[in-house]
Amino acid sequence: MNPFTTASTIIITCHKRIAPYLEQEVKELGFTIDEAFITGVKLTGTMNDCIKLNLNLRCASQVLYSLQQFTANNPDAIYNQLKHMAWENILPNPGYFSVTSNVNNPTINNSMFANLRVKDAIVDRLRDKRGNRPSTGAELTGTVIHLFWKNEDAEIFIDTSGDSLARHGYRKIPGLAPMLEGLAAATILATKWDRQSPFINPMCGSGTLAIEAALIATNRRPGLFRTNYAFMHVQGYDETVYAKEDALLEEQIMDVPNLKIMATDYNHKAIDNAKKNAVAAGVSKLIDFAVCDFAETNVPVNANGIMMINPEYGERLGDIKELEATYSRIGDFMKQKCGGYFGYIFTGNMELAKKIGLKANRRIEFYNSTIDCRLLEYELYSGSRRDPKEMNR
Repeated sequence: MNPFTTASTIIITCHKRIAPYLEQEVKELGFTIDEAFITGVKLTGTMNDCIKLNLNLRCASQVLYSLQQFTANNPDAIYNQLKHMAWENILPNPGYFSVTSNVNNPTINNSMFANLRVKDAIVDRLRDKRGNRPSTGAELTGTVIHLFWKNEDAEIFIDTSGDSLARHGYRKIPGLAPMLEGLAAATILATKWDRQSPFINPMCGSGTLAIEAALIATNRRPGLFRTNYAFMHVQGYDETVYAKEDALLEEQIMDVPNLKIMATDYNHKAIDNAKKNAVAAGVSKLIDFAVCDFAETNVPVNANGIMMINPEYGERLGDIKELEATYSRIGDFMKQKCGGYFGYIFTGNMELAKKIGLKANRRIEFYNSTIDCRLLEYELYSGSRRDPKEMNR
């Protein structure tokens, strides 16, 4: 069996609450989703399909290609099942591989032991078949095998991604408490931005939101910034298939005339780092960076764009009392300078959010690592919204 041309189950994982935006992405790539769940989606395809998915998805973490489902009551059952699989047709010779897992089984309290049994089975099989043993380790730079094991249900996958796709690869200087690139992309996809009107990002930090906005608007995909994936280290890999998909990444970049993306921060070093990250992402000419207090951000008038801000919210950075005043000023800034825009505040502190003094018309749920967060949407009207009855008096 050549997994690159044989259809099987593909599981695409993501962080919690990002699945709706991952589902949207997968459908836009032309795939049919068999099932969506809280941490990903399931579809049917080949590992050649996985190549396309890996290069194009912004919100995904891993793209997993299923090799086999089976039942297992204990770690020895895992070993015995995997020892009989034809790993000599999967792993290059001599090869290097890593094992990852998602384990919830009453017979085991350390998933690393499950990983060890998977590794032992593969090594023993290859030693018997080839007379030598492959190298193994924790670095996800070669073939990656993933075990899913819940109660008695087990499934073994080729992890075609390796390192997480949620890290897009351009951000060389992350700054303090950075938002993961995949999460930043998902929050932008959750907005009402049309990808042509202005995108205003005060308090930009290392520039992740502004850079992701530029990448999304111009259809620049994460595959542009990465040259190694785990699928490249599986037997049957055809480099010409990858080369074709890689070439498409350049061809599908779009020019968006008069695109206006503005990113500001009061910290000179943050702006310097953001500029360097934008250069690495190839979008430095698309973003206007400025050093200033967020309230001094130059917001184009009558442009009906979006203003998106990710302020500190007291979990990792910032003093709560100072942040209360900051959130109040954010509300004033939106009312005074952002008329006609949609305003978006990403925060993990709803008590602080009350200080904004505006009523959100949507509260979109996300997690930032383990922090329960909301993307708050505000429709900011130009001028005053007086009651029609009052206007007729």
